[in-house]
Amino acid sequence: EPRSTCCCLAWTLLVVTMNSLVFFISLLLMFIIFTIVLLPTIVVVYFGFQCHSRVLHSAARYCKSILDDNSSSALIILGFVIMSPLIVVAMATYCSLARRLRLFMCFQPCSRAVYKGAKWRWYEEGGLCGCARGLNTQVKAWV
Repeated sequence: EPRSTCCCLAWTLLVVTMNSLVFFISLLLMFIIFTIVLLPTIVVVYFGFQCHSRVLHSAARYCKSILDDNSSSALIILGFVIMSPLIVVAMATYCSLARRLRLFMCFQPCSRAVYKGAKWRWYEEGGLCGCARGLNTQVKAWV
């Protein structure tokens, strides 16, 4: 049965807050994984741009003794070349972790706020991490 207006607004606020929290946790997890996986690319491109004479031309000792313009250009090119496979690895890692944590099962529909007696979806699935219900080994997902 439908909820009263005041009760509906309170439950809507709860559902929106919960969905926003799950969204920001998912976003934070994605940011952490992408930062860790893309760290080699970030470092290589940073040193390439820092030591190139037409970009920043740092006065650091390693820029004067080790890296000249040709090697700085090579670092920049190498960084951008290895970025594509690392983005794929980062996305596959994030999708695998989100699926294992059942992160997207935590999102609740707005009907939970409108009607009484609607059950939480993650509760029906066996809890937040799916511990109460055995994992279905028949389902395969390729990323």
